[in-house]
Amino acid sequence: MFYKEQDNKIIMKDVKSFDIAQTLECGQCFRFYKIDTNLYTIVANKKVLYVKQENTALTLYPCNINEFESFWIRYFDFERDYCEIKKIISEGDKILQEAINFAPGIRILNQEPFECLISFIISQNNRITMIKKIIENLSRTFGEKIEDEYHSFPSPEKLNAATIDEMMVCKTGFRAKYIKDACFKITNQNLILDNLFQLEESAAREELLTIHGVGQKVADCVLLFSLQKHGAFPTDVWIKRVMEEFYFQGKPTSVKKIHEFALNKWGNYSGFAQQYLFNYAKEKEIGKK
Repeated sequence: MFYKEQDNKIIMKDVKSFDIAQTLECGQCFRFYKIDTNLYTIVANKKVLYVKQENTALTLYPCNINEFESFWIRYFDFERDYCEIKKIISEGDKILQEAINFAPGIRILNQEPFECLISFIISQNNRITMIKKIIENLSRTFGEKIEDEYHSFPSPEKLNAATIDEMMVCKTGFRAKYIKDACFKITNQNLILDNLFQLEESAAREELLTIHGVGQKVADCVLLFSLQKHGAFPTDVWIKRVMEEFYFQGKPTSVKKIHEFALNKWGNYSGFAQQYLFNYAKEKEIGKK
């Protein structure tokens, strides 16, 4: 992977196993905006970034070399060898080979833990368009203006100071009380998200499950998409059907058994397998009822 700074832009060449559309549109994040084919705007870390892709070449702007190396390389997981990961998890597995070939450019983003947590609390029983709208409402109401029409995601302190009614105005619905509980625990240091990086996956999950309204699926999304716990295998109703269809001969199977299967088959790469399978099944409507 080659990159250089030019006119407040980062020019990248020969970027392997990365497709901006596949990575952003696979359901792991919500603060992005499609401007044109393979041109997206991303809001993260109080920054606005435009990403344009042409085959294996990327242009990221506005961005200097320091911002790129200190934040965006990690955010996009550019330093991880996805070619090797795909080879490992798909060996002898025709289903996963098909899923990877369908969207080989998916990478798992390393998002900020608090924003990721609140985003997936909001995602419960919700459509993508509505999730994005609620996050946008919260950012505009409680976040800081960055540039033009874009706002940063609000801090835990700012959201904790908001009332349930004020959150409800942002269309959070029943999720407002869950957001409030998360913000209270974080601001009062009952839960320190940065500490979860150092914990084992199971221990970090238990900490997240102390938040009212956070179940295993939401916790696993936070583990995978922000805390780099790649053994996590988020399992909602959709992925449960997918796993039953692909690996359990269509038979009803408990989430516990699905997790045991994933751990035995893919180990600490389970989260990568989940993303390729989930995206493939969603796009192909496999297991849809």
